[in-house]
Amino acid sequence: MNYESFFRAQLDGLRREGRYRVFADIERQAGSFPRAIRHDAGRAREVTVWCSNDYLGMGQHPKVLAAMHAALDRYGAGAGGTRNISGTNHEHVLLERDLADLHGTESALLFNSGYMSNWATLSTLASRMPGCVIVSDEMNHASMIEGMRHSRAERRLFRHNDVADLRRVLAELPPDAPKLVAFESVYSMDGDIAPIAAICDVADEFGAMTYCDEVHATGLYGARGGGITERDGVAHRVTVIEGTLAKAFGVIGGYIAGSTAMCDFVRSFASGFIFSTALPPAVAAGARAAINHLKQSSAEREGLQERARTLRRRLDAIQVPHLDNPSHIVPVMVYDPVQCKAISDILLDHYGVYVQPINYPTVPRGTERLRITPGPVHSDADMDHLVASLEAVWSQFSLRRAA
Repeated sequence: MNYESFFRAQLDGLRREGRYRVFADIERQAGSFPRAIRHDAGRAREVTVWCSNDYLGMGQHPKVLAAMHAALDRYGAGAGGTRNISGTNHEHVLLERDLADLHGTESALLFNSGYMSNWATLSTLASRMPGCVIVSDEMNHASMIEGMRHSRAERRLFRHNDVADLRRVLAELPPDAPKLVAFESVYSMDGDIAPIAAICDVADEFGAMTYCDEVHATGLYGARGGGITERDGVAHRVTVIEGTLAKAFGVIGGYIAGSTAMCDFVRSFASGFIFSTALPPAVAAGARAAINHLKQSSAEREGLQERARTLRRRLDAIQVPHLDNPSHIVPVMVYDPVQCKAISDILLDHYGVYVQPINYPTVPRGTERLRITPGPVHSDADMDHLVASLEAVWSQFSLRRAA
């Protein structure tokens, strides 16, 4: 077999379908984000980033940077080992305490990424409980799906955010079988929000555990940034709350929060945790600074929601179609993969607007979009330029307009 020809043919197929992914080489500018420098073909030019998951700009917050600088000077660069073997720095212990406090749980457990926390926790919980059945929302993230697959447990799907269908699926399962209902709070591509209280009601009715992925909500919702589970007053009803440090908190890492026994169980049996070198202490210190700031300050959250409302209103005025949802995520709909990629390229090359195209398999075919994430760091002038650029490109391509 000619392996190189196989690789090239597969990549050519992605290009024909408009699904080949190109990394934008950008240089974030601390203190001026969402401004960034784009490096392309030997040139460097300024762009404005409209697709970052650093939703609140905490990746450049003075408190976060100061905490990381101080920790780097105090502890050095790396953790020096796995959590089991010399790698548990005091910053990790303090961060887990702060996370448990954030969610009102007994304990929390750190991972190196949100992907790892989903994969390791779901695979460990389901694989080690004999006969466990995972009941999964059909729109769950790839990291959750990978964890379920790795567990080799039976998996049943329920229709997206459909509590009646969840009840139907649970009713079909043996009453004495361990059951785990897995879902997200804010779904990152459509921006819709799960009915968590109603899901917990049905799970309680059938004796099922609940697993809520809050990665696009922690820091962003709730009086102290505890997510949708805090906002809705249901955190105490969820068996596992999973979150990330890489979005609203501006650094890197993932975690779970819940009972002491559950967290200790995952700590003791999850290979993805046991055999991974711990996060650098400076990262943990930066996360702590972001979390504790956002527990006290709501200004960033309020700014985020205002920017999202303003963008939706401006898009309506020029009839550029977007999915209506109650979250901070604004999906601008293109409905064609080739056009979606071409529009993204033109916005970046000619208008200095960086918005990444979102195509299959991240979203279903025919629902291709530009996923825009406005935040408190975007000025009115930034908003004016984005809207004018979208209006120009929509006219250039004669794209579908909203009614």
